Amino acid sequence: MVRIADVAKMANVSTATVSRVISNAGTVKKETADKVLEAIDKLNYKPNMLARQLRRLETKTVLVVIPDITNTFFSNVLRGIESVATAYGYQVLLGDAQNIVERERSYLDNLGQRKADGVILLTARTDQKVLGELSEQYPVVLACEYYEGSNLPTVSIDNISSARKATEYLISLNHKKIAHISGPLKVVVGRDRLKGFYQAMAHHGLSVDSLLVQEGDFSYESGFNLMKKLLMLDEHPTAVFAANDEMAMGAIKAAKSKGIRVPDDLSVMGFDDIKFASIFEPALTTIAQPTFEMGKKAMELLLKLINNEEIEKDQFMLADKLIVRDSCRERSN
Repeated sequence: MVRIADVAKMANVSTATVSRVISNAGTVKKETADKVLEAIDKLNYKPNMLARQLRRLETKTVLVVIPDITNTFFSNVLRGIESVATAYGYQVLLGDAQNIVERERSYLDNLGQRKADGVILLTARTDQKVLGELSEQYPVVLACEYYEGSNLPTVSIDNISSARKATEYLISLNHKKIAHISGPLKVVVGRDRLKGFYQAMAHHGLSVDSLLVQEGDFSYESGFNLMKKLLMLDEHPTAVFAANDEMAMGAIKAAKSKGIRVPDDLSVMGFDDIKFASIFEPALTTIAQPTFEMGKKAMELLLKLINNEEIEKDQFMLADKLIVRDSCRERSN
């Protein structure tokens, strides 16, 4: 089946431009429109007329799907989304997918039922191909992560580079036996942060015992339990990089329960810089994400898609920052 993306590729334009030509929006240059029409003719593309008709029915509502509403990281992203949505007269509906693919898919069905004008996914469990096909018919933006090689509009940081930065900070403090509590590896964010960890270790010629890499689920409980597991090793690590702050806090709690002092005996690095990171004991050294700006940018992109406006690029990478506090210390030989 010929898709709108195939037409866009042949005409060397965005899918939004193809949509405007099909809907006769009148905002596309004649030369560009002619190229699109020629591609449509060559490919024998048949637009989904029902979807286009439904798109004209505005609800002035956008849907934001959260993988886990209990994860405090997403609260500031939501504030950023709502700040833009409210300014443009849109209401925001929240959907908690509870990290279940089927629940996420059921929320996405709201687009076809015209219960929302567009959707922002704060990370995704749905298959990349399925999301790509959905985004050809409806406005869809992915925030907080990205898919390599995808045309789906995304807003995120470079998780590989950020994780590398976090690991290199621990290496700079003379730590060599560094453990990593990863996020779920079925999720691109979990895989990317693990990749950044491995890259930093390899760059500095440090080997990684497979027992020092444990897969968590971004929850406080998994950080606590996996840290206890790491402490059962004959030689436990001198530093731990957890793939998010909640797991880092769980790891610190587990270490304290075994009489291990942080950072005197064990350095712990987090990721995200959630609100509690600065008031936790010890205050957490972490990688800060520009969460509010992520939300704002995601909503701005969604509005452009809803209004069939051109977007300058598909992927937006925002800057992260290393925040040094009290949970890491230089190791003396």
